[in-house]
Amino acid sequence: MKETILVAEDEAKIARLLEIELEFEGYQVTKAMDGIQAMELYRTGSWDLIILDIMLPGFSGIEILRRIRSKDKQTPILLLTAKSSVEDKVSGLDLGANDYITKPFQIEELLARIRAALRIKSAGTEEPAADDCLEVSDLKLNEKTREVSRGDLHIELTPREFDLLVYLMTNKRQVLNREQILDAVWGYDFLGDTNVVDVYIRYLRKKIDMSEMPPLIHTIRGIGYVLKDPK
Repeated sequence: MKETILVAEDEAKIARLLEIELEFEGYQVTKAMDGIQAMELYRTGSWDLIILDIMLPGFSGIEILRRIRSKDKQTPILLLTAKSSVEDKVSGLDLGANDYITKPFQIEELLARIRAALRIKSAGTEEPAADDCLEVSDLKLNEKTREVSRGDLHIELTPREFDLLVYLMTNKRQVLNREQILDAVWGYDFLGDTNVVDVYIRYLRKKIDMSEMPPLIHTIRGIGYVLKDPK
């Protein structure tokens, strides 16, 4: 069965280009030309991935992202944006976008990011192990419910932060270099810079390693990172 992609893009030429290229790659594509139509299609359809332009009439892409993520943490969402500031990108990622791509873009890069997002989703829907919980010290993560807590504190993570934490916890006490993390969490065909790993490690530390708690994520200078029990 073909994987389904909802494309919300109000520029007709870009929407048509995406439709042609994605269908050529074997995806089943449905287009929405404004935010209201996109929300209606989301509610009435079943989607393997959603591509949202940020500047949509009706509801903006950011507003649609916020509404979807309030109930659906699973469906991969990619943002298309003409804005290139770090703040705009971080805003979308913090609200739960899996990735973003800035216009104008190369179709090969977009396709690579789609493959990476779908690969992560597929890995997350495999038959769960007998125990869905990962634990390191007082940090607990449930892969099935996507709940994360440290002690009595519930922790909210974006989809990418969650995937990164799963990888670190699955490989607890193992020193992981940036390339290993990038391949596992972003996909081997990710075209960005390895510095993105450092950025997301910093995001995780702010949420996991609070000042009053002993740190679990450690930097191994010149190599990478390790998640392990505090000494």
